[in-house]
Amino acid sequence: MGLAALLAAPRRLLIGVVHLAPTPGAPRARGTVEELLLAAERDACAYLEGGADALVVENFGDVPFHAGAVAPETVATLALALARVRALAGALPVGVNVLRNDARAGLGLAAATGAAFLRVNVHSGTMFTDQGPLAGCAAETLRTRARLCPDVLLLADVHVKHARPVAGETLEEAARDTFRRGLADVLVVSGEATGQAPSAERVARVAAAVPEAPLLVGSGLDEDNARALLAAARGALVGTALKRGGRVEEPVDVARVARLRRVLDG
Repeated sequence: MGLAALLAAPRRLLIGVVHLAPTPGAPRARGTVEELLLAAERDACAYLEGGADALVVENFGDVPFHAGAVAPETVATLALALARVRALAGALPVGVNVLRNDARAGLGLAAATGAAFLRVNVHSGTMFTDQGPLAGCAAETLRTRARLCPDVLLLADVHVKHARPVAGETLEEAARDTFRRGLADVLVVSGEATGQAPSAERVARVAAAVPEAPLLVGSGLDEDNARALLAAARGALVGTALKRGGRVEEPVDVARVARLRRVLDG
């Protein structure tokens, strides 16, 4: 079942985030690419065994991130990781997020690997981040998608984490522009930082501003807050909360995935 069908189904969607270790050339890179790939496979298997509906692969370990295009070696490593994870996932959708905001590389990876969706942190408008100001490239992204991989869904953040919006821009304005003018397929609402949840009120504001948009929680969802956050959302992308001890640097814990799956199904 594709991601669009999963979003339309009654069941709350759980997308497991496969955080890659630092790729070659990143300041914290250690070990071999094969070790990185084996760790990605391990985490992917844990998500799948625990009941995740889909997976997304991202170059999480590559801090500090490039503001724009990432290096060719990063794209190459992501391609290898996507191929491994897709082989494990079978018919389940696998997506990609090229941090910090390289939508063009993400579309190339989707076209080459068959990834089903792309998350873009800043698709429309401008956000001020630790990489400096990031401007969305919706026009270029959508035209490139039409040429390379028209069936790939675009998941776009609204006031993404680790960032601040342009002065005066409201959350509602950003949501409407991202969906109705930026033509994103799905909106993502996150908290202030990795592993931090948005408030239920924040999620509800986006849902009320763009009621026709499929909406996902992009950070911080766990067993305790899932029901409140998903009152206005179709599902969530979850990484940190499903790691051993809830620590982002640890491997994915199958038991945590299974417990969250039960909460979502309850």
